Amino acid sequence: MITFPNVKINIGLTITEKRPDGFHNIESCFYPVPLNDVLEIIPAPKTSFETSGLAIPGPASTNLCLRAYEHLKQDFDLPPVQMYLHKLAPIGAGLGGGSADAAFTLRQLNEQFNLGLSVEQLEEYARLLGSDCAFFIRNLPMYCVEKGDRFEEIDVSLHGHTIVLVYPNLAISTAEAYANVRPQKPSTPLRVLLQAPLSAWRETIRNDFESSLFPMYPILQKIKQELYQSGAIYASMSGSGSTIYGIFEQAVQIPASFRDYQVWQFPL
Repeated sequence: MITFPNVKINIGLTITEKRPDGFHNIESCFYPVPLNDVLEIIPAPKTSFETSGLAIPGPASTNLCLRAYEHLKQDFDLPPVQMYLHKLAPIGAGLGGGSADAAFTLRQLNEQFNLGLSVEQLEEYARLLGSDCAFFIRNLPMYCVEKGDRFEEIDVSLHGHTIVLVYPNLAISTAEAYANVRPQKPSTPLRVLLQAPLSAWRETIRNDFESSLFPMYPILQKIKQELYQSGAIYASMSGSGSTIYGIFEQAVQIPASFRDYQVWQFPL
């Protein structure tokens, strides 16, 4: 059985407070984007995990896909499987690609072996694996709160627009991104700002990581500016970086200055 885990972008990201457990509470709109990995799971004599495509840091035994399998195996009589992941989504890019792989593993195992888990139950398993893993169980635009793992429905649609993702071959770890943030509750909740027309977002909707990461990595701010110069209605860093995306009314000519980066363009 083969599935295609996709990534997400963050439309706005507000870091509201540090939690007693050391994590941070956030408010953000997670929005799925069709940049996909390829995940195959088949029954096998012995459980194994192999990858191709982009190199994934760390030993295979710690990969989120294998950990997802092991969490389910604790509660269900799962047979051994062979898992094969072809990695296309960049790592440390703020797109949640690894989290998507883990969530799609849960979804695929649930369907393939008729485990009968509900969406809510799958989300609980996903929360054991990472803060944004649970989002990819429903894989729909959601307003995400707390650690980014609790969801509220929100009426946000980019249908009919084009998105350009620019990854400048720079991986930023979550720990590095959070090291210099200053949590603060906004005067106007992000949920309210998102109800304005897309054309108004440029002046009101921010990713809080930009204020600390842009001075450290000036190339990120430069990419954002060039996306606006190319006609983006809205541009932002996604998650804790380092991908910068632009939302356009239609397909766009990619600037020549991006030729050394990884760039994707998708209709939404």
